[in-house]
Formats: sequence, C-alpha cells, structure tokens
Amino acid sequence: MKKITILLLCIFLFTGCTVVRIDTKSIDNILSVVLSKNNTVYNRVGKGYKYYVPRGVTYMDTADLNDVLYSDGNYYYVYIDAVSYFYKKEVHYEENNTSYYSKKIDGNKKGYLEINKLKNGKYKIDFFYNYAKIEAIVEKQDINDVVLNSTYILSTVKFNDKIISLMLKEDYFTNKEEKYEKFISKEKTDNKKIETN
Repeated sequence: MKKITILLLCIFLFTGCTVVRIDTKSIDNILSVVLSKNNTVYNRVGKGYKYYVPRGVTYMDTADLNDVLYSDGNYYYVYIDAVSYFYKKEVHYEENNTSYYSKKIDGNKKGYLEINKLKNGKYKIDFFYNYAKIEAIVEKQDINDVVLNSTYILSTVKFNDKIISLMLKEDYFTNKEEKYEKFISKEKTDNKKIETN
C-alpha cells in the first residue's frame, strides 16, 4: 500500500501542469507572455475566421467581418481583415512617442498596439495583430484588462483560406436583382369587358 501511495505521489509531482502567471500590471509583460503561446482554442466562428472569446467577455453582434464584444462596461470592436490576410499584406507601423503607449509587434505574426489619451480623459486602444484589429475606448483603470482580453482574442484568430478565397471571387458579392413592381402583374391579361346578364 505504501509503494502505491509513493508511486502515485511521484507521478503527480512529476507530471503536474504548469501554470504561467501573467503580471497584468505591465502591458509589455501581457503582450510577451500571451503572444508567446501557441493558442489554438476557439469558441467564436465567423465567415472565414474563428477566434477565442475569453471568459467574462460577451459576444454582442456581427456585421460582415466586424464583431462587437462587451466586458465590464467596455465595448470591443473587432475587425477581421480577411483581404489583407489573403494577399499577405505587410504591416507598416512606426512607434509614436507622443502616445500613452505605442509598440510595434514583430515575430511570425506582426502588428502593433497604440493607446492614446482622448480629450474627455478616456483612452482609445488600437490593437492590430494577426490581420485582425480591436478598438476600444476605456477608462485608465481598465486599460490592462482590455489589453489582456484583446491579446487573447487576437492571438487566437485563425483563417479558413478556402472560404476567404470564395468570398473574394468577383461574383460572390454580386446580387441577382429583379425589378419588383407592386401593381403590375407578370401575366398578360385581356382587358375586354365581361358582360353579365
């Protein structure tokens, strides 16, 4: 019995899960820790893309390739740039020294994070990464939480090449229109007067 207990204890100690603690007081640390992971989970699927919406963030609405998310009084406006992804357009960004925070992100996937203070005292977050962008206007105390959630969302964006290719074909967005006239019949009628006795 002792041998089994010791064996189980050793297995538990040597095969335990690793937990990475993220220091959410530093935007640089949030970016480096989350973006260094190969996140493959997703729980939101759109036309030609999918991504992970973290716990505490709620999906609200979609219009074309634009999603609206909500968390703790903050709206996240997510734009998926499928066209730039399909044509592998390069990201050009120069760090802005006059911003509250400005950082160019390099690596396998490129992007940037820029935070600017607005005249009303709030802060506008522009976060572009992996051919997707999140914009949000937040209070100063919410910046790190919104950046953390946005980093998780943007790092998990995955594209479906076949669907995007289909969407970008010329005839995909072409409508087949038919002129509709409310009071004109499509059938030819004879306008002869019918007499009744």
